[in-house]
Amino acid sequence: MISFLVVDDHPIVRKGICQILDDYAVDTQIVEAGDASEAMKKFREHKYDLILLDINLPGRGGLDLLEDIKGYEPEVRVLMVSMYPEQQYAIRALRTGAAGYLTKESAADELIVAIDKILKGGRYITQSIAEQIFDAIDKQGPPHESLSNRELEVLIQIAKGRSLKEIGEMLALSEKTISTYRSRILEKMSMSSNADLVRYALQNKMID
Repeated sequence: MISFLVVDDHPIVRKGICQILDDYAVDTQIVEAGDASEAMKKFREHKYDLILLDINLPGRGGLDLLEDIKGYEPEVRVLMVSMYPEQQYAIRALRTGAAGYLTKESAADELIVAIDKILKGGRYITQSIAEQIFDAIDKQGPPHESLSNRELEVLIQIAKGRSLKEIGEMLALSEKTISTYRSRILEKMSMSSNADLVRYALQNKMID
């Protein structure tokens, strides 16, 4: 039996992934979780062959959860399945311990290929991610790579025009905490305003 844990806060997306997994093999066990707290509880209760994890979760985000999971059981295999483009999070996820990264726009066939490769002990990256890895080797990374996972998430939401209050509600954090993250972001990136962050995000294709 192949055991999967699917972590995504959107029930429809979870069901779609579960259907693909159910078709993948005759004998499967599929467990679902809608947030980091529920996922960690179910992760500790059972051993999984593969965890499919979304980045954008309410409260504690997917990258933070990935770090917790790998700290608890370093050998567990995790495939990140995200709505965010690869250039935003892929290398960061791989550095944190993910075995692969796919966007939710990927076809079901590509998801199956990724799952099959990871379950056989390999890693799955697209050509785009491979090019980013070589670029990172050849030169110093961009300023936003110095940010923590949560700081990067806050940066992207600020760049999308969301207020500190809206970001706080989305991440289940206080407005004061988001304000602190904003201050750290500006300091680390040597910037002084939200306008600077928006300009940077657009130039680096972090938002549409």
